[in-house]
Amino acid sequence: MKRIYINEQVCIGCHLCEVYCQVAHSRSKDLVKAFKRESPEPLPSLWVEERKPVCFPVQCHHCADPVCVYACLTGALWRDPDSGIVSVDMDKCIGCWTCILACPFGAIRQETDLGKIVKCDLCEGRDVPVCVTNCPNEALVYAEAQDDTVNHATIN
Repeated sequence: MKRIYINEQVCIGCHLCEVYCQVAHSRSKDLVKAFKRESPEPLPSLWVEERKPVCFPVQCHHCADPVCVYACLTGALWRDPDSGIVSVDMDKCIGCWTCILACPFGAIRQETDLGKIVKCDLCEGRDVPVCVTNCPNEALVYAEAQDDTVNHATIN
């Protein structure tokens, strides 16, 4: 199973991963339209934490034992046993936010306009997530997980 790993030493906090994620998850798939014309404005599935001098994106780790899935009251969250991707069924999500409380990484956020959650889906259907493809410093790496029991790793 492939996962996104972060090299905090080269992340410059440019937020391009957020921008490209936001566009990829927009209805129009167009940069200008996504930011200027879509309502509600699409939210990125990840965001950059900045505590200078350290910056890094926060996104779902697609845990081997995802507590967010167990906390979900409606069964809207599930983990695909083959791909390991933790996905959300937006039709089932009622916006109770229990998954947000349960996630140990703070990787799930509220989409308050729709009353749903937003989380990384590893750009399902693409070979490489757009955040990784568009990171100018290659701070994000999409690589095979070494150990499925490890939820997060940092590449040096």
